[in-house]
Amino acid sequence: MVAEEVHFLMVTAAMQGHMNPMLKLAKRLVSKGIYITLATNDVARHRMLNSKVSSIADDLTTAQNATPKPPGITLAFFSDGLSPEFDRDEDVDRFIKSMRTIGARNLSNLITDLIAQDRKFSCVILNPFFPWVADIAAENGIPCATLWIQACSIYSVYYHFLKHPNLFPSLDDPDKSVELPGLPALQVKDLPSFILPTSPPIFYETLLDLVQKLDNKVKWVLVNSFTELEEDVVKSMASLHPIYPIGPLVSPFLLGEEEMMSKSTIDNVDMWRAENSCIAWLDKKPPSSVIYISFGSITVLSQKQMDNLATGLKNSNKPFLWVIKPKPENSETKGGELPGSFLEETKEKGLVVTWCEQEKVLMHKAVGCFITHCGWNSTLESVVAGVPVIAYPGWTDQPTVAKFLVDVLKIGVRVKIEDGFASSEEVERCIMEITGGPEAEGVKKRALELKEAAKKVGAEGGSSDQIIDQFINEITGKPF
Repeated sequence: MVAEEVHFLMVTAAMQGHMNPMLKLAKRLVSKGIYITLATNDVARHRMLNSKVSSIADDLTTAQNATPKPPGITLAFFSDGLSPEFDRDEDVDRFIKSMRTIGARNLSNLITDLIAQDRKFSCVILNPFFPWVADIAAENGIPCATLWIQACSIYSVYYHFLKHPNLFPSLDDPDKSVELPGLPALQVKDLPSFILPTSPPIFYETLLDLVQKLDNKVKWVLVNSFTELEEDVVKSMASLHPIYPIGPLVSPFLLGEEEMMSKSTIDNVDMWRAENSCIAWLDKKPPSSVIYISFGSITVLSQKQMDNLATGLKNSNKPFLWVIKPKPENSETKGGELPGSFLEETKEKGLVVTWCEQEKVLMHKAVGCFITHCGWNSTLESVVAGVPVIAYPGWTDQPTVAKFLVDVLKIGVRVKIEDGFASSEEVERCIMEITGGPEAEGVKKRALELKEAAKKVGAEGGSSDQIIDQFINEITGKPF
């Protein structure tokens, strides 16, 4: 344990997929004796206090209060310059631009205030999509790290593209291939969408800013992955800008561990109320029988996608639990709705909920496979739970992760997508293949092997645990 008080500042976005990895890393650092201040844009406070859906909502410790004793997590909020009602998922361009101007000023003022209150920070850990935080850290003389919240493989693709673009073919042809160190051959259609010509420029600008700051302002790149999962790409990056795999950042119970902090402290952020009745529903189902479907906290399916997925599920005649999150009240996104007769026709087989505690669902013995958009948090949770996947990727890192899951790890199947959606026949084919096809047993076996590997890395003395120790030692200059 650290012998004296050491404080880290962590900065992230008030988005579920960004907050939760930071919170889980914060908890691991606290278990090592580090005091954490977690700063985020204040829409998080608005959502949590208004919805009352998160454990944080009942237990806020704000930065205006005294530092927690013993080490713990303190929340701090700053304005991003946008109203609480503004849909940050829908207009990401405006959100990022507002954060790097108005948000940056407000965060800088917050840090100044905290330092004036004798909060001396030894390190700032920033969200990689907020690279401007490194400038504020440098102005205050604080060493800086980033928590890469996607796969090592994705980080490697971005790094090489931004540093060595000549390695890549024309990105206008989806069937062209690129070979990068430590990665399988990737076709353009497998690459993360942020580097493609069709992607909004804001993403390219943000990633370029981050990679440029690796040369002088961001010393450590912590990655939410583990060496045994992505060994080849971790080794390939060692001579470029070393990465520190400190994952999987999931809840301790998913790894078979005891909670590292009391139940009254921050654990997970859910921006919607979870329908816990689904656990009782799963309790009544046979082992490995249920198809679990969720497309994460951001993705909105079109009507065609919804229709085909619903028909494929119905025709498979398998039990299913489907999460269809509510759309924001003021959202202009035209998401699809379930076919009118679907719920009545499948009431004996399926359950549709607006949200659930995904880690608990994936751990349930009744769940046999996971139809997923291949977001990295969901991917790690399925890996740690030992659940095979049906990969149905959309944008950003998801096509690359789908390739990784199916062709490298071989723990799932991938739907064939044409014109943005998979046919109902394709959905049904994948369900039948993953649940009873000739490769189903092998897929399940490999998924369970990865589950065991994941349990070992975060335990005391495991590879990720050792890397976290190394990171703290490099900042404090003291072994512990």
